[in-house]
Amino acid sequence: MKTVLCYGDSNTYGYNPEDMTRYPKDARWTTILDGLLPAKYEVIPEGLNGRTTAFDREGDDIKNGLRHLVPILHSHRPLDIVIFMLGTNDCNTEVDAKAKDIAEGMEKLIMKTREASLAKQSYLPVIIVVAPAHISSSCKEGPFAYEFDDDSISKSIALSDEYRKLCKRHGCVFADGGDIEVSDIDGIHLSRQGHKQLAHLLAETVLSIG
Repeated sequence: MKTVLCYGDSNTYGYNPEDMTRYPKDARWTTILDGLLPAKYEVIPEGLNGRTTAFDREGDDIKNGLRHLVPILHSHRPLDIVIFMLGTNDCNTEVDAKAKDIAEGMEKLIMKTREASLAKQSYLPVIIVVAPAHISSSCKEGPFAYEFDDDSISKSIALSDEYRKLCKRHGCVFADGGDIEVSDIDGIHLSRQGHKQLAHLLAETVLSIG
């Protein structure tokens, strides 16, 4: 069995922008991915609404992805593949980070994963870094308009290039989810079609690893 940990934010949790609840389990990209992969793979979803790469959210420190990564890595070990899809929340006005800062946050997750893995299992997992779906202009009129603006959109687009360069430096696998479909309702969260698109992208990526 090969274990695949999916560490992300609300788009890994399966936030449903249609009614602000959660997509049914079979509509989430992690579940769809599990069905697309051979039986020898086990997909483990670990999504948290509002999670960042490595930045604090005021009054809510559990949203810092770096702070709670190690317990999750250890609770699911041994891990063969770790998929990181974070960065959208880092683009909001509260965090106020530049694209390069966000990439540095992702770099911390990569380094911490390798450090923790060496301490608890005899091999390093393959790390897949996914550039999240680009935030669309709908964000400025949706329910999260107070958190996202034109600058947020620009930063989310820039993450594709920043993450690609990061993966090249650290020998990680890069997957560009920038063009994955987001909902017109808020311009941030994946549509149902977007979840299907992402699952197929990552199935192809995982299978290419061998």
